[in-house]
Amino acid sequence: MAAGTSQDLRSGFATVTTGTIFLLVATILLVGFNFVARVVIVRSVSLAEWNAFSLGFTLTQVLLAVGGLGLPLAVARSLPYARGDAERRTIVRTALALGSGAAVVTGVVLLLIGGEVGRSLGSSQVGFGLEFFAIAVTSLIIGTLLAAVFQGFSNVTPNALFLQIVSPGLFVVFLAAAFLLPPGRLTFPDALVAYAAAAVVTMTAVIVYSVARLPHELLHGPGDRSSRSALLTLAVPLFITGVMSSVAGYGDTLVLGAFHYAQVGTYTASLTFARLVQVGVSAASYIFLPVASGFLARGDRRAVRLTYVTVTKWLTVFSLPLFMVFVFLPSSSLYLVYGPNYSTVILPLQIVVTGAFVGTLLGPSWTALIAAGRARLAAINSVVAGAADVVLSVALVPRYGAAGAAVAWSIANVLYAGLCLAQVAAADDYHPFGRDFLLPLGIVGVPVAAVLGVFRPHLAPLALPVVVVGFALAFALVATATGRADEGDRLLLEAVERLLGRPLPLVRRWALALRGGRR
Repeated sequence: MAAGTSQDLRSGFATVTTGTIFLLVATILLVGFNFVARVVIVRSVSLAEWNAFSLGFTLTQVLLAVGGLGLPLAVARSLPYARGDAERRTIVRTALALGSGAAVVTGVVLLLIGGEVGRSLGSSQVGFGLEFFAIAVTSLIIGTLLAAVFQGFSNVTPNALFLQIVSPGLFVVFLAAAFLLPPGRLTFPDALVAYAAAAVVTMTAVIVYSVARLPHELLHGPGDRSSRSALLTLAVPLFITGVMSSVAGYGDTLVLGAFHYAQVGTYTASLTFARLVQVGVSAASYIFLPVASGFLARGDRRAVRLTYVTVTKWLTVFSLPLFMVFVFLPSSSLYLVYGPNYSTVILPLQIVVTGAFVGTLLGPSWTALIAAGRARLAAINSVVAGAADVVLSVALVPRYGAAGAAVAWSIANVLYAGLCLAQVAAADDYHPFGRDFLLPLGIVGVPVAAVLGVFRPHLAPLALPVVVVGFALAFALVATATGRADEGDRLLLEAVERLLGRPLPLVRRWALALRGGRR
């Protein structure tokens, strides 16, 4: 391998590793803050008010994709391909101008239709809540767009720090303030004000950060008109991808709200666990997009393939233990997080977590497809997945309620990731399902699943974190013992050592000893 290519590969692995770890930590904090916020709200307001909050939050997530117009993904993918500052200026200016206008329009539309949505569901709380979610959605779209500009330069800080740490952290702080101020309790309006205020303050912080950190030459100087049309051409299929992916992720909840509104709260509790299983691949996808785009801009497909396979294999260390605990110890998991009122509705949890885990095993396939310039295929896949989610939800939810919504969500999730991976494998000839991935997965996963499925142990909720860590260590140990010391593993270890600022000789010796000294 040429020296330049080797250095690019090491740099790419370092960027992906650092970004993924940073995003993993940020997302864990996000989950922690959201956990605290949800528990506080659930235990402070009525079930009807919690259902209204959950439905408003879900609608906000869908509108984030609609109002973004596909621009965040288009910017993150286009900037690594830009050939100079003039192209970069036009990409950033066009995205910020269009995206900010779309964000305001989206918020205004939600504000205007909120009352009608509430009346159609027979819930005044929904209509009242959407007025506050309208403010939040505008702020979040602008914040996400600015973070995408930095993502295009392989910088995950605005997304990780502000959107995943500061925003939910402020939400918790504002909720706590409601208890400290008279009358000393949290009401439904308090929760809404806290969420909207956290979003506005976060958007302001991202704007200030962007003004301070974006290069001066990126904001001032002549542009390149040709890059504007290229950006918008790419944004169209990515807009479809974003909207339909959001439909595939949240359409089932909206359908459930239409047919069984009272089950929305417990169902979204299960989805929280499913999205926790996806944390690793979501974090990797965010940084994988610009890094893979950079590799492909230099014509280095081998680097993309090696990065994809290695990252997917080692992210299983994070997702497999969570899958095992949530599927085979569902009541304890729900009790630990939400209390006894939510610990009996376990079937939806088991279904969505299974779908999330299978999708995670496929890796960041949709970002690989977009990085390779196949945005239209990604859009088609998202339409298929979104349509599957809605059709299955309409067919199953009226009769089966939350369980039917869980089936629709799981099938749509796996379908989207599976279609993208099949197309990546066909065009570029890579996928994660090699011996080094499947063997440890089978050795650890199958026996543990069999034991938990047959004996169904009843563990104390506080013991679950210990079980999760134990499963993770077991998979890492078996993966190291049964695998081959390929280049991807070595580069990953180098990246971790660089991140820590020190070598890890014990890890290297441990890996060699387990493999019988093989290199």
